[in-house]
Amino acid sequence: MQTSEATHADSSDVRRQVARRRSFAIISHPDAGKTTLTEKILLYAGAVAEAGAVRARRNRRAVVSDWMEIERDRGISVTATVLRFTHGGTIFNLLDTPGHRDFSEDTFRVLSAADSAVILLDAAKGIEEQTLKLFQVARARGLPLITFVNKLDRPSRDPLELLDEIEQTLGLEPVPLTWPVGTHGNFEGVVDRVRSAFVRYRRSAGGATMALEEVTAQGSLSAADGPSWVEAQDQLSLLDAVRPRLDSEAFLSGRETPVFFGSAISNFGVRLLLDALHEHAPPPGARIASDGRERDLEDGFSGFVFKIQANMNLRHRDRVAFVRVCSGHLRADMRATNARTGKQVTLAHAQELFGRERESLSEAFPGDVIGLVNSPGLRIGDTLYAGDPVEYPALPVLAPERFAVVRNRDMSRYKQFRRGLAELELEGVVHVLRRADRGDQEPILAGVGDLQFDITRQRLETEYGAMVDLEPAPFRVARRTDAAGVRALDGARGVAIAERADGTQFALFESTYHLERVAAAHPGVALESIVTG
Repeated sequence: MQTSEATHADSSDVRRQVARRRSFAIISHPDAGKTTLTEKILLYAGAVAEAGAVRARRNRRAVVSDWMEIERDRGISVTATVLRFTHGGTIFNLLDTPGHRDFSEDTFRVLSAADSAVILLDAAKGIEEQTLKLFQVARARGLPLITFVNKLDRPSRDPLELLDEIEQTLGLEPVPLTWPVGTHGNFEGVVDRVRSAFVRYRRSAGGATMALEEVTAQGSLSAADGPSWVEAQDQLSLLDAVRPRLDSEAFLSGRETPVFFGSAISNFGVRLLLDALHEHAPPPGARIASDGRERDLEDGFSGFVFKIQANMNLRHRDRVAFVRVCSGHLRADMRATNARTGKQVTLAHAQELFGRERESLSEAFPGDVIGLVNSPGLRIGDTLYAGDPVEYPALPVLAPERFAVVRNRDMSRYKQFRRGLAELELEGVVHVLRRADRGDQEPILAGVGDLQFDITRQRLETEYGAMVDLEPAPFRVARRTDAAGVRALDGARGVAIAERADGTQFALFESTYHLERVAAAHPGVALESIVTG
């Protein structure tokens, strides 16, 4: 049994380490440039020597955040990635999220591990559907939000119009900390309003290295510096009157958002965004447990599993549980308790994460994200603790909107088929539901979008060697139920009962009409919308 000294670090040391940490996510609509911005932040932090592109050109490496073959083939992010790096004495954990709506559940879980978020907007499109959905989740979790308006090097909307849209649509008061000079495809640089300086940029070859910057005191510029500067000066005069400076308390409470302008592909404005994350993004705070009490940062070690990823190392067929540290001082010689099972988990193989790359670490503090390799029995949402028991709230589960029957085409590969489905379900890639009369012969895949099924099929084939067929299942909506509900709905028209591997029972309905009819006929039956967290 561990002693109090073994589970409680020196409080001053924990507080000092916590003050150095920033954990943030980037959220956006697909194609807003999130993967590019991620790579350029790493470039400016010195974490990579040269920035790549999603589809790397010859003699240039692919981005470190999109490390899966599927991501490189399709040019999209389909899984969340953790990238740990240091800049200006601060330890950052960058949580790169999938942008596609079909992987919203993965993004929602990742946001639970972040302390702040960057909202990335396309300067020509403004706030798009997926951005708004992710913003609502981030706001519900109380995350302070920084806005980066991207792609100013292309034709774009008026920046004042974009500010109005942020205020009207998101309900946040935008406070520009930088302001663009020259837009509509003629982007010259930005005014750093905090330092009263104009930063003019010179493109680097292919954006692979940092852009050259020429910094000029704002007061030394005049109409002679061109019409773009005159227009920007007029806009800045208006901003100085209505939005003079950022209120830190309003930012941290979610009423204001600092706004930055730039072009990630050209490296314009990225350094200023990174500096702002260092200066304004909050360090970790105390987490609220399921019982409503706070777990102090200085208490014994605790953390929760927000992601599981199989086959990051295909040679070893490993499985990594991503754990957000919430309190205490984790040391590699420690053991923790899984709150769900009561079983002990060794922390001896904790890893520091940087995309696909991993290194052993000897200690971690609140705000850090660590990887536990091949720790048996861990599931997404599990709480780990040492010392006083604690359990954190459940993570989001979205109600499935798409359903497909999956069949194994090669019975000689049946073990691979079952193993692949089990591991992909454990990762949260897709829900795997089984009906009592068909079992593993015809399991049902359930998810938010069809792309989840495509990715599941591709990974089953490439990672597990299981060839499968998919066909649409005749269901349109799912609800969680219980044993009484299973008995009441047995034989009901337009309804099927299926079970997840963890024992959760689901009622699958062929239409919303069937759902409404069953709900009216059985008012006491549990039919829960499958959203938690």
